[in-house]
Amino acid sequence: MATDICRIAVFYDGMYFFKVSNYYLHQHERRARLSFRGVHDFILSEVARSEGIDVHRCQIVDAAYFRGRFTAQQAAEQDKLFSDRVFEDALLRADIAMYQQHLITRFDGSFEEKRIDVWLALEAYEMTCLKKYDVCVLITGDGDFIPLVRKLNTLGARVMLLGWDFEYERDDGRVMRTQVSTGLIDRVNYPIMMKPLIDDRARRLDPLINGLFMPRAPEPAEFRQLPAVEGGERQGVIVNLITDKGYGFIKPDGSGDNCFFHASDLEDISIEECRYDDRVVFTMVRGEKGIVAKNVRLASNGNDMPPFDDEDDETEEEDLMADPAPAGVKTIIPGA
Repeated sequence: MATDICRIAVFYDGMYFFKVSNYYLHQHERRARLSFRGVHDFILSEVARSEGIDVHRCQIVDAAYFRGRFTAQQAAEQDKLFSDRVFEDALLRADIAMYQQHLITRFDGSFEEKRIDVWLALEAYEMTCLKKYDVCVLITGDGDFIPLVRKLNTLGARVMLLGWDFEYERDDGRVMRTQVSTGLIDRVNYPIMMKPLIDDRARRLDPLINGLFMPRAPEPAEFRQLPAVEGGERQGVIVNLITDKGYGFIKPDGSGDNCFFHASDLEDISIEECRYDDRVVFTMVRGEKGIVAKNVRLASNGNDMPPFDDEDDETEEEDLMADPAPAGVKTIIPGA
């Protein structure tokens, strides 16, 4: 019937989407994060075009975001509790249900996701069985989802893929590449490679393309013209130390987010000798994941500048897509 609704479900591979969003914020000329609402508007338009129906007959009836998270203790150690909550607020506002499980700690102290892709596949298949979606949208690049695509097709659901191929050079010179599985592209009904569309100059004024991104944030407070000691350095206070893993965080004087520092960037002092509330002098540098502190040394009592006072500065608006560290038990936010 011409009045039938095309029911759409969107399934996010959370870590993949996070990497893509970070790429556009830190590496791409857009310098902005992806917007959930903008992505959904784009999906509605593309489904309508692919299905040959009016966009008003297309509705996203479910959206689910799957990711690993730190435990509360891990998030506190890495100063990520607030950014986690801000990110969850962004998902809630976009009516996206969140499915989470703890990250696994590796032997070298780093973290990784386990079985998230299996969970996504099982939920997508079960939800499609129960709710009879017409189109399922996968936001991922992982070829492990090819069996899911086959199963969804057997249920009568068409599958759309939003994928990104991109590469960039890290600060240490290494080239990082992210590429969508060719097998996945070949298997889905509606493959959409996003980067060429976003970079297409013919669509630079297209509101659907520009709407994919959050409004560009003001220049961070760290880069304003602030009083500094010799060499353009800043002062701050150590507010967190994880000595067994060799890093900590510094709260800069004035405004700005806490800065990560690594033990290798300390001068004339070891991380074991550092203490909470130690006043330090350091240089702010934009790294791969944001602002980090380099050339960190203890501030002398007489030769360094006094703390910067920005009592009259306006408060910076928080970015709803602040870097979320993947922390906590499974959480499903209703409303999708």
